[in-house]
Amino acid sequence: MWQNIRSVARIGPQADERGGYSPSRLALKLATSSTTDYDNTVYEHAPQGPKRKILMVCTEEREMTMRNGKKFSTGNHPVEMLVPMLHLEKAGFHIGIVTPTGRPVAIEMWAMPDQDPAVQDIYDRYRDAFANPDSLSDFASTLQAHQDIAAVFIPGGHGAMLGLPENEDLQRVIRWTLEEDLFMLSICHGPAALLAENLGESQTSFAYRGYSMAVFPDRTDKITPLVGYMPGHMPWFFGERLTELGVNIVNSQANGTCHRDRRLITGDSPNAANEFGKMAAQALLSESGA
Repeated sequence: MWQNIRSVARIGPQADERGGYSPSRLALKLATSSTTDYDNTVYEHAPQGPKRKILMVCTEEREMTMRNGKKFSTGNHPVEMLVPMLHLEKAGFHIGIVTPTGRPVAIEMWAMPDQDPAVQDIYDRYRDAFANPDSLSDFASTLQAHQDIAAVFIPGGHGAMLGLPENEDLQRVIRWTLEEDLFMLSICHGPAALLAENLGESQTSFAYRGYSMAVFPDRTDKITPLVGYMPGHMPWFFGERLTELGVNIVNSQANGTCHRDRRLITGDSPNAANEFGKMAAQALLSESGA
């Protein structure tokens, strides 16, 4: 009996002080790590020309309501956000952070690799920017004033599925990146936010119709409640919606796949964060003439 009780305790999601749930101890052991595979790549040339800034669009939403009514404590995944930031910064790009209304960036702190010195360093240096980001709404209302932007980066974490896919300001920003031939970078659940481009439109008019992407697989999200990663089944699955809109998802597992299709660079999970960051940095430097 006591063995069964201990097993349930390890598998059951952990309640937090806000009434939500973070992953079980077993899920944390399986899906997170205290370090990352960030490899400190050195980029020999700095970006050339005026486009030296990355706009990072983050979620400010902290809770996903599951089908059973329980709330999953989420946000942006720290590895999928911070490791690519390390590469982009190392390549000479400056990173500006926005959330929809300027509220603090929501971060899945339970996934923070707290024994990785490089990740901890960049988190500490951007701590104030995460707490006091700019507003996506303000940015979207002054698009033509931002001629220094080389790419938009939407990091992962289930929080990217909250608010961003329905955000009209993000729709304007996405369409602006396409019109200006800028790069779009997104990893794991981040591509869910690209659904904002299709707001109010028919399925056949999706700007990324016919594109290929690497994303976090729906099939994995459907089984993670079994180990207590989430306190129930998700309300919707973004891979299904992307597929309905004509996107080709290139991976079936979260095995570190990264993919480039035109100006869109995607990765499938925290396992992809290092290679995704390198692929993005190298592509941006190449396009800048460095």
